[in-house]
Amino acid sequence: MFNQIDHIAIICSDYLKSKHFYSEVLQFKIIEETYRETRDSYKLDLQVSSTTQIELFSFPNPPTRVDYPEACGLRHLAFSVDDIEQCIAYLESHNVVCEPIRMDELTGKHFTFFKDPDGLPLELYQS
Repeated sequence: MFNQIDHIAIICSDYLKSKHFYSEVLQFKIIEETYRETRDSYKLDLQVSSTTQIELFSFPNPPTRVDYPEACGLRHLAFSVDDIEQCIAYLESHNVVCEPIRMDELTGKHFTFFKDPDGLPLELYQS
């Protein structure tokens, strides 16, 4: 019935900063950028994989994100990577702070967390 995740929608507070982060730092290809005048809002479609996209939205005065651990809602967004240490070195060279690498007790795989410009928790998960 449900095949895969099609897209993830993210609302940002500073469109240009987040556009740079997702398209330049994380290197997701821009598919389309749309300015919606009636909403004073941008929508940026980014290609994550052949089947998954991120929709980056800007809205005037969005409410702040709940920021305490274990809050109800989306916990984090994880990206599968082949070499976690290489990805961390790359992110840190772009001034992105990553937490120390941990090991998933259930799978034995390595992972770490970092944040986007609005503090959205993102994860690298070594495949």
